[in-house]
Amino acid sequence: MRLTKAKLSLLLLLLTSFIPRAARVEDAAEALARVRAYRQAHAAEILQELTALLRLPNVAANLDDIGRNAEHIKTLLERRGIRAEILPTGGGRPVVYGELAAPGATTTLLFYCHYDGQPADPSAWRSPPFEPTLRDAAGHTIPLPPPDAPVEDDWRLYARSASDDKSPIVALLAALDALRAQNRAPRVNLKFLFDGEEEAGSPHLRDFVQREKDRLRADLLIVADGPVHQSGRPTVFYGTRGIMTVTLTAYGPAESLHSGHYGNWAPNPAFRLAALLATMKDATGRVLIPGFYDDVVPLGARERAALAAVPPIEEGLQDKFGIGTPEGAGRRLEELINLPSLNIRGLRSAWVGAEARTLVPATATAELDLRLVKGNDHERQFGKLVAFIRAQGWTIFDREPSLAERRRHARVIRVVKNGGYNAVRTPMDLPLAAQVSRAVERVAGAELVELPTLGGSGPLHYFDELGLPSLGVPIVNFDNNQHGPNENLRLGHFFQGIDVFASIFLWE
Repeated sequence: MRLTKAKLSLLLLLLTSFIPRAARVEDAAEALARVRAYRQAHAAEILQELTALLRLPNVAANLDDIGRNAEHIKTLLERRGIRAEILPTGGGRPVVYGELAAPGATTTLLFYCHYDGQPADPSAWRSPPFEPTLRDAAGHTIPLPPPDAPVEDDWRLYARSASDDKSPIVALLAALDALRAQNRAPRVNLKFLFDGEEEAGSPHLRDFVQREKDRLRADLLIVADGPVHQSGRPTVFYGTRGIMTVTLTAYGPAESLHSGHYGNWAPNPAFRLAALLATMKDATGRVLIPGFYDDVVPLGARERAALAAVPPIEEGLQDKFGIGTPEGAGRRLEELINLPSLNIRGLRSAWVGAEARTLVPATATAELDLRLVKGNDHERQFGKLVAFIRAQGWTIFDREPSLAERRRHARVIRVVKNGGYNAVRTPMDLPLAAQVSRAVERVAGAELVELPTLGGSGPLHYFDELGLPSLGVPIVNFDNNQHGPNENLRLGHFFQGIDVFASIFLWE
């Protein structure tokens, strides 16, 4: 075959581009071996840095605590030569922002984590939530290791935000340390955005992102939040669900009444609210609110293939959680995560346990969370919920009804939307995403789990509005009790996360 001048030029271009990439891949493998050696040698020091951060209480409602966390994280960034700032959001809970330029780099990655945490009731924890406690594989409390001492993968660190979401912050910085120890620098420009109000719904992040869109300019947003897949395999997710929370308060008598004197006559709001909630889902867990699933953008062929490749974990989860028959009519968990959901996250009426009293309660309250997927809009979903409640014969208020208003109507309920944001899903064939997936898979040496959507939620919709694509690289164990008592971090996952972030920094 005769090569034309144009074809010969193209062939030479392909050959010259292949050789440097192959060399970079080989170079990255050597660098990652040294990263592993570094973090194994410095494991105790890295743990000390993480536990110092975990000792700082970080419930979003306490602005003083949030401020102390922000200052501490800014210091950690500056210690690595990262240009760092504490930037206000308008709600008293700032973001911590950092930049680290890589000479000659043409790609910029923006990493998102959050440093605030859920409230923690110390009475429900085995150890105080803000006193990091290390336990071995048998669950026995052990001291933090001294310098140069070995660390076991199956040890777990217990503290609020150990997994959600302070550990990825420290892992990112440790990855930089591991590269610099071998006189290497990242091959991409790095930006860091650490949110101080994610667990409160990030109510001010949208305005911040719009205001600082030039500062936040990047090629890809990487979310370092959430757990790896339940199979334990390395995971990349391409979307997060949106979320909306709603408070329902049903009203009975103006004050709680003696159940002997007034039972059978005074309407019980707990019974009525329970009956309403029971109409919202069928026996398989499918939501019965009209139009609830109508807006869902279906998965494409690439996404369906990724789901089909995910290893099955349902049987193991049923054993672990003691579940006889799951919801979903036999559908796989990953498939159900790509549908919107409705959850009762809390119920309250009068008193229970040792404080229980023979009363007809005055009110009953249910807290709902509704997870959203691509195509859902949180305002539209809220409207569907309100229309459904009204159709069941309830008179709806968005405020506390007066006694006169309660007197005029048979069933009175207060419905309050507490906030919400929409879901995001990045196309799985995005070239930059493929590079991140290769970097993650290169570390773990196992088949990668790719998820079109993570089950959890994050405020990525605000970045999506800027046209910034996003994906997630979680590093923590799935059984971490995030949001609950005894939140924990398996150290093997944490230390492998350092390798993962270093691999991404090396960028082919």
